[in-house]
Amino acid sequence: MYVKQISVFIENTPGRLADFTKVLADHGIDLVSLSIADTTHFGILRGIVADPDRACRILAEQGYTAKLTDVLAVYVPDKPGGLAAILSKLAEKNVALEYLYSFVRNAGDHALIIMRVDKLEDAVSVLRDAGVRMLTQEDIQTL
Repeated sequence: MYVKQISVFIENTPGRLADFTKVLADHGIDLVSLSIADTTHFGILRGIVADPDRACRILAEQGYTAKLTDVLAVYVPDKPGGLAAILSKLAEKNVALEYLYSFVRNAGDHALIIMRVDKLEDAVSVLRDAGVRMLTQEDIQTL
């Protein structure tokens, strides 16, 4: 029920993100979702790619520091309060949210949210019990 997220350290210099995306493009790896948190000298790129294991290997070969992390990809009703309801369910069971970011790829009346939580198994159980649809890695490859 998890999705593999790739995290990559990227220097905060002109053209470095362009170089990164070109490596993926040159190897036919689709970048499905992307979030970047930056500082003065570097950024942490977090993203969902169609072939995470291959992407991580190729990026390492190209000199990038990259790692894979299990995250949840969750369908959230795209209406006021949709995200609040899901986050409240997690909070009720003492599951802490470390970060989240959204992506849209033909999701219809739902937003797609990537979540990193401290208690992955607990979060899956809570969300499943609440009837929240979660994507699998295979789902990501067909978006």
